[in-house]
Amino acid sequence: MKLDKTKIADLLIITPDVFQDDRGMFLETFNRDVFAQHGLPTHFAQDNCSVSKKHVLRGLHFQKPPYAQGKLVSVAHGVALDVAVDLRKNSPTYGKWQSVLLSGENRLMFWIPEGFAHGFVALEENTVFQYKCTNVYHKESEGIIRWDDPDLNIDWGVAHPILSEKDAAAPLFKSCEL
Repeated sequence: MKLDKTKIADLLIITPDVFQDDRGMFLETFNRDVFAQHGLPTHFAQDNCSVSKKHVLRGLHFQKPPYAQGKLVSVAHGVALDVAVDLRKNSPTYGKWQSVLLSGENRLMFWIPEGFAHGFVALEENTVFQYKCTNVYHKESEGIIRWDDPDLNIDWGVAHPILSEKDAAAPLFKSCEL
């Protein structure tokens, strides 16, 4: 397993070791000892999986303390552009974002710690997106930011995504409170 830093502190792109042969493939999606060696969480409280049609955009979502969540995300099938936005007010990268192309082929994983908003857009039909979360979901603690916020200026690569009513009506980044 290889861990690469991004331009935003604490966001990591993880490349697992993939073992392939004529029978198929195997990869390790989480290893407690490797995570511990790198100071990452070794306990996850909830696993989620979503399946999305092409151009479905989910996000930008976050959980407020005490229900804040770190997320280890990956795509089992299909392709998604995954985005994390730094909401840590004391961070030099506050309001900056990082994107990673995750796919069933590249097998990359993205570590997003607490203090970030998260979203993704499916770039293929039936994209299967997986999340390991460090805390359980708590509806009353959920925060949301508009996907097309002009202050963030995120390049999603999709002009007219398919949105939920909640995501379409999300407030702007300026009004976000973590």
